[in-house]
Amino acid sequence: MAARILIVEDEEPLTLLLRYNLEAEGFEVDSVARGDDAELHLRDHTPDLVLLDWMLPGLSGIELCRRLRARRDTERVPIIMLTARGEETERVRGLATGADDYVVKPFSLPELIARIQALLRRAKPGHVAGILAAGDLELDRTTRRVRRAGAEIHLGPTEFRLLEFLMQAPGRVYSRSQLLDAVWGRDVYIDERTVDVHVGRLRKAITPDHADDPIRTVRGAGYSFDENFAAAPLKGSAA
Repeated sequence: MAARILIVEDEEPLTLLLRYNLEAEGFEVDSVARGDDAELHLRDHTPDLVLLDWMLPGLSGIELCRRLRARRDTERVPIIMLTARGEETERVRGLATGADDYVVKPFSLPELIARIQALLRRAKPGHVAGILAAGDLELDRTTRRVRRAGAEIHLGPTEFRLLEFLMQAPGRVYSRSQLLDAVWGRDVYIDERTVDVHVGRLRKAITPDHADDPIRTVRGAGYSFDENFAAAPLKGSAA
């Protein structure tokens, strides 16, 4: 069962960005724009984790965090505070109020997702799969090893992150810019064609001896992990 995350954030573009990327990771996502509405929502629905903005209309994030920690049904729900307040005193205040983690805007999406997964592993380990598998390909997030048909495949750190990201949502097509944001981070300025170089290296590494290639090039617009790979591995890549 997928973990459910509640986003409490009044900046709609950021909410949409977070929802898109979290759903791509396999999470179920709800969102609320006001602190007081979030408090009402949480009376009827208890998520597995809350992403909570500090500055909210209706009720501040810091006060909502305090109230959630005071309630029996939400006292152990992991909370990550999202805020533009980066001063040490503010971070200490947020953590002292009950937040489990504190992320300062602007932030790296891959880092935020890694923090979410780390909190869920501790709070609800069954919600975060340690191993991704498709066909004869297996990726172990804990040991950071990849095997195909039982044989270990050696990948560089970038190729590993690329494969992990693609395997999390088989069949979903990602543009080069989306892969850049997810794997390299939004604050890194490199040419989009860098993605092609690393995907090429990844494909070469995971398709030894003319094995089937599970990564598809979709009409030159982007890449996806073949969702039918486990049942009927793709012969080569689509143009």
